[in-house]
Amino acid sequence: MTITVYSKPACVQCTATTRALDAKGLSYDVIDLTQDAAAMEMVQSLGYRQAPVVIAGEAHWAGFRPDMIGRLA
Repeated sequence: MTITVYSKPACVQCTATTRALDAKGLSYDVIDLTQDAAAMEMVQSLGYRQAPVVIAGEAHWAGFRPDMIGRLA
């Protein structure tokens, strides 16, 4: 399963999310929403207005969600 974290610089919840993924030993890609207009449009089309947005297979969510990260492990 591919995990992608759509992030912004200096985002506390983004850092917490990537640290939690690291702690579970999960690999992921990070895309900076401030550098990628197409990615920003895509997450907004899903209805998200805050970072991070995590997409893991069919699942996706916004914010730091240790419960959802735990389900991926």
